[in-house]
Amino acid sequence: MSDSQLSQKSGPQLSPWLHQQLSTLLLRRGHAWLLQGPSGLGQYNLALELARAWLCENTTPAGACYQCASCHSVDVRSHPDLCVLMPETVALELDWPLDEKSQKEIDDKKRKPSKEIRVESAREMISFSQHTRSGGHTKVVLVYPAERMNHVTASAILKTLEEPPGECRFILASEAAHILLPTIRSRCQTHTMVWPDEQQALDWLVAQGLGSADAIATLRAAGGRPEDALVLANTGLKATQWSSFPLMVSRGQLAALADLTPAQAIDRLQKLCHDMLALHAGATPRFFEVADLQAVLGNTKGGSSASASAAGASVRTASSGAMYSLTQWAKDLMEAARTAQHTYNPGLMLEALMAQAQQALR
Repeated sequence: MSDSQLSQKSGPQLSPWLHQQLSTLLLRRGHAWLLQGPSGLGQYNLALELARAWLCENTTPAGACYQCASCHSVDVRSHPDLCVLMPETVALELDWPLDEKSQKEIDDKKRKPSKEIRVESAREMISFSQHTRSGGHTKVVLVYPAERMNHVTASAILKTLEEPPGECRFILASEAAHILLPTIRSRCQTHTMVWPDEQQALDWLVAQGLGSADAIATLRAAGGRPEDALVLANTGLKATQWSSFPLMVSRGQLAALADLTPAQAIDRLQKLCHDMLALHAGATPRFFEVADLQAVLGNTKGGSSASASAAGASVRTASSGAMYSLTQWAKDLMEAARTAQHTYNPGLMLEALMAQAQQALR
């Protein structure tokens, strides 16, 4: 899951690890920053708070004051010195207004909201950067997710990104920075998002209202990424559902994929496939408990506290055909992911995915 699926948070609600990174970034100079890392680590929230602090009338080393007219303007999405470049789909999710022409075209159903950052938006940003500031000491351009710029859009902003007119600063936030053009990356100073330690992430999830068991399960399901874990919890994922998922899939119970889109189902099945491969190879599973995976194999003697080495010993006699089957399943899931957003019949696709999974796990 990406950051765009999270509700907007004000500065004081930032997680502790984002507060620490914000303070560090405010001490550094540079007109263009690239915040990079996988989804769920808070790129968007950190980028917005950095922009708010740069624009704040009473900024401190810890960040913005959250009281001045500038901070209020950021909250209501109307700051004249802040330009946000986003795909229209993401802007609508995060309540950022579209320009009048684009909004009318979408309202009149002449076209669907764009999933990429449009070149027209990039050209408007260039015009924005050339205008006089409204009265503050800087102007800010926030690009999120930066990897959604196609080559035309990225090429359009290159010169402005390298030599912005006046006091204009850029923040690019990305969940897949490797997709960006090298010429874009080379014009930015890079900040790699910090992973919180497990206990810090669990404490934060509990503070958001999750029970201890659900916090542990969703954090594991999200691969250790706390904001993705919160998204999973908000969609209704419970600890019992996650622990029973491997066995339900191995039995072909379609209820395991109930209420999921094909893309979400593929994501969960890829996690199961990854961990089953890890189990067979004697490595540490990432998304599921060892006992939940061993239940698929019909071997639960190790219990939930079994070590990775014990898990490896329990399957040491497995045939090479099992590894081949799981590897092929991983390839099939990658192929299915390419068309998951454009499936003609989601119900039939979920049934096909379940049959494919059951066969691989056998």
